[in-house]
Amino acid sequence: MPPRLPAPHPPAPERDALPAEPTHARRFGKTRTAQSTALLEDYAELIGDLLAAGGEARPTDIARRIGVSHATVIKTIARLKREGLATSRPYRGVFLTETGEHLAARVRARHRLVVDVLLAVGVPQEAAEQDAEGIEHHVSEVSLAAFAAFLQRQG
Repeated sequence: MPPRLPAPHPPAPERDALPAEPTHARRFGKTRTAQSTALLEDYAELIGDLLAAGGEARPTDIARRIGVSHATVIKTIARLKREGLATSRPYRGVFLTETGEHLAARVRARHRLVVDVLLAVGVPQEAAEQDAEGIEHHVSEVSLAAFAAFLQRQG
C-alpha cells in the first residue's frame, strides 16, 4: 500500500493562477532543454565514474550499467563526440574531453546535493538515488542554492 500523502494546502490564488504565456512557455522550454541534455549528462557522469574506477569506459560496460543495447551506446557516444564531450580510441574505449570532464563533475555534484536533500527530509537511500537521477537534470541553480543552504542549516 503506498504511503498516504498529506492533505494539500488550501489553494493560494497567486500560486494556482495560470501564468502569463511567456512565463508558461519559458517553464516548458526549460523542461524540454533539460530532457534533451539529460542523456548526455548521464553518459558523461558514468564515463567519468568508470574512468576513475577502472581507467577505462568501454561501450559494453556503459550498456550494461545504463541498461540499454550496445548499439544505443554507440549512437550516444557518437553524439557525445559531436558535442565535443568525448573522444574514443580503437580498442581503448571512451574518454571525456576537458569539457566532458567539467560536465561530469557538475552533474555528479548536482546528483550528490539532490540525494543529500532527499535523505535529509527522510527519503530512504535507494529511493533518493533513483529520484535524484531525474531531479538532477531539471532542478534550477536557484533551487540548488536553496538546497545547499537548507543542508547547511541542518548542519
